[in-house]
Amino acid sequence: MDLIGKFGYCPVCGSSHFEQDSPKSKKCRNCGFEYFMNPAAAVVALITNAKGELLVERRKMEPAKGTLDLPGGFADVGETAEEAVAREVMEETGLAVKAARYLFSQTNVYRYSDLDIQTLDMFFACEVEDTTGLAAGDDAAECMWIAPEDIHTELFGLRSIRHGLQRWLER
Repeated sequence: MDLIGKFGYCPVCGSSHFEQDSPKSKKCRNCGFEYFMNPAAAVVALITNAKGELLVERRKMEPAKGTLDLPGGFADVGETAEEAVAREVMEETGLAVKAARYLFSQTNVYRYSDLDIQTLDMFFACEVEDTTGLAAGDDAAECMWIAPEDIHTELFGLRSIRHGLQRWLER
């Protein structure tokens, strides 16, 4: 379901005259408040080890539970994209990011609680301080290193990750 369609009443005055004004906004005909549905910011880490293998996770939770993924997640309020990718890598892998370089972005639709959340996924090449402390945490069921030639993008459950990986592999 489209998230903006879930808003039936104006969050400011409570009017039921909260109507579609554009493909990405609703406007209250009573008080004039307009709400814009913009994408949520998400980050993805591409981390390689000394052998050139890519750090990959197996998803512990829905959506796409059990499929492969890359470390990452949603940025928190007040957090930069670089801070978000470092936090997500630490939460999911136990590794400390010492440098994050922006590569590119992909749009995505993240299905959560029967809602389609539009996201803007920002991909970063990340360097970590040390890979010996690697341990799956948070929403990662397991972590593994995979050689680029052994990566099969169809095993990754999220569309933007598949497309981002394909782009990274073609570099």
